Amino acid sequence: MTYRPKRSIAFGPPLLARIPSTAYLGAAIGLAAFVVVGSLSATNSWMFHYVIEADKSRILGARALSAIVLVSAIAAVVRARMRGVVVHPEGLETRDILGLGWPRVRRYAWPQIDKIVLDAGRSVTLVLWDGSRELLPPVRARGELADMLEQVATARAIPVTGARGVALPDLDE
Repeated sequence: MTYRPKRSIAFGPPLLARIPSTAYLGAAIGLAAFVVVGSLSATNSWMFHYVIEADKSRILGARALSAIVLVSAIAAVVRARMRGVVVHPEGLETRDILGLGWPRVRRYAWPQIDKIVLDAGRSVTLVLWDGSRELLPPVRARGELADMLEQVATARAIPVTGARGVALPDLDE
């Protein structure tokens, strides 16, 4: 019987990948707050004039625009947090975002993986059974992912390049 992780473990994206969407959400909340304050301000103030009275000449009103931007920012934050790698008992799952926010999920079973390359820098590459290479997306806890992949690879007799010599888990549990 070959070694399998007991449960699925997700490795999320690094902080640097989440900063732009979080900043966008902050700006969207600021815009929504500006529109709410402008709507509730005195009728002779410049904010009320800009938010409410100037909407008559606009194609899209301030309230609708702020709602669209806020929903878009929330979607960007959710989309940014979907990236990463999930280690399942049956294999790996990579989650990444392509152009225009289109998600890409790829699943690899352990028997499909011929070799794991752990770069000393920040990347992890899978060499698959058909000779193709798959670069895993960057994750926050890259060291923990490398340790887990090395443990599974050692137990399943998958060659590892750049291994750090992590001890095998207790298989008798």
